[in-house]
Amino acid sequence: MEYTKRRNLNRGYMKLETWQRGLDLFALAFRLSEVVSDFKLKSQFRDAALSVSANIAEGYGWRSLPEYLQFLYIAKGSLAETLTRAIGLQTVGLISKDEFVSIDQLHYEVENKLLGLIESPENKRQTHDWRDTLPSTHPSSNNPPIR
Repeated sequence: MEYTKRRNLNRGYMKLETWQRGLDLFALAFRLSEVVSDFKLKSQFRDAALSVSANIAEGYGWRSLPEYLQFLYIAKGSLAETLTRAIGLQTVGLISKDEFVSIDQLHYEVENKLLGLIESPENKRQTHDWRDTLPSTHPSSNNPPIR
């Protein structure tokens, strides 16, 4: 799915399948939580699911490797929280076993993609192959920088 036609260097996270599938996880959590009447529980479940993609995006916007990795690890923590809340919802009968299976399968996919995404910069950290500065010009931009 294309979310916006506007592209620049900082929006590169939108190409990441982990980010895209993370948004799918949020959409599924949002739909499944419609039946939850407890506002706090509904909000926490939705927020945890959305936090996965949000932290991938925010980390991508940072240029230092340690900060990027920190946001990826926060996203990993949000994934664990999302699954825990889904387990809780199924335990108390607010989502069915089939609904739980659907979120568990998508969660597992996103989790494995995120672990792979974390592995790449971890390897770059070990080999010191990371650039902390932006390119001086953006090749696809015909506009001068805004000052």
